[in-house]
Amino acid sequence: MPLVQVDIDRSLAESAGPQISDAIHQALMDGLGMGPTDRFQIFTPHAPGELVFDPGYNGVDRRQLVCIRLQTVHMYPVDTKYALFDAIVDHLGKVSTIVGVSHPSRIAATVELATASVPDELWDAVERLVPPRAGWLN
Repeated sequence: MPLVQVDIDRSLAESAGPQISDAIHQALMDGLGMGPTDRFQIFTPHAPGELVFDPGYNGVDRRQLVCIRLQTVHMYPVDTKYALFDAIVDHLGKVSTIVGVSHPSRIAATVELATASVPDELWDAVERLVPPRAGWLN
């Protein structure tokens, strides 16, 4: 049961909120195997000026901002998480070009994250948190 929280411009919530909700949930079903009734979402619409962002950050043209927070208990492998994020963007791109994110910008963001250095001590700590592979569901 992941909990999805969405901060969104009020006008976008009014014009496309249900479609955005459906797109996010479809991505969760595709990427994590969630069932059709396993939907727990909190939409928080904001007035103009309450969502502050740089419209040209990292060379991407932004008109509106949709912030999606996903909280889940299950520890998913990194590749599953990236596939889920990609599916969310793909499904949102089908709803509206306002919400769409180009594949080149996703690739650039993924490469940027992949090149960030992670101290070896952190990997050791993460490994201790992950249950033995024999206990995984998938």
